[in-house]
Amino acid sequence: MEYKNILFEAAEGVATVTFNRPKALNAMNSDTMGELMDAVNRIRSDEAIKVMILTGAGEKAFVAGADISQMVDMRPQPALAFMELGHETLRMMETMPKPVVAAINGFALGGGTEIAMSCDFRFASENARFGQPEILIGLIPGWGGTQRMARLIGVGRAKELIMGGDQIDAKRAYEIGLVNRVYPLDQLMAETKKFAAKLARLPGFALKMAKHAINFGYDLSLDNANRLEMECCAQCFSTDDQKEGMKAFLEKRKPNFKGC
Repeated sequence: MEYKNILFEAAEGVATVTFNRPKALNAMNSDTMGELMDAVNRIRSDEAIKVMILTGAGEKAFVAGADISQMVDMRPQPALAFMELGHETLRMMETMPKPVVAAINGFALGGGTEIAMSCDFRFASENARFGQPEILIGLIPGWGGTQRMARLIGVGRAKELIMGGDQIDAKRAYEIGLVNRVYPLDQLMAETKKFAAKLARLPGFALKMAKHAINFGYDLSLDNANRLEMECCAQCFSTDDQKEGMKAFLEKRKPNFKGC
């Protein structure tokens, strides 16, 4: 697929996908969501890519929300199709075996917050702002915001943001657990790439099992979740990286992981 609304680059095991509609503050329309889905599939199937970074072009916005100009005249059925496209894409990214790091470089409102929440890690610049303001235009979040936000920051805080429609800054987002780290804007991408490079050097199968156990164990009973964890951990013993990691530990040297 030829990309018109995103930029794609891959180097040293890390793929960076950049929303590239800066004049529209990187607002998401159906074409952009389709390109994101294609990029996620591409990353998922490329064994040379170990980690995905997601960010926005410019210094003002990660994704300022869904493109209201596309949505204003929608009736329920086309709106549902737009919501389904978003849900399918974000869930695909969320459950992809490889880690996904969001570098949130400005406004992440509505769909922008929803996209960020579907990533495994959220690093924000100091000028970033978050919110689910859909209520202010007669809607509610439609790409998983009501569900992921409650799971990330608790039901009470999620209701406050979603039903009140207010925005919060990066400092507050960090305080309530919506983001993992906050950096000055000019350091955001360097720090994100440093973290992604670290992940890319770790045993890929173990990362996959860790993500799977957390994602799919969260809503299980504790007994069933612990069983899932045990099974995922046991599978790691089938890899060369497990053998190398333990030998390196016993031999007091750095491990040389091969990703298998």
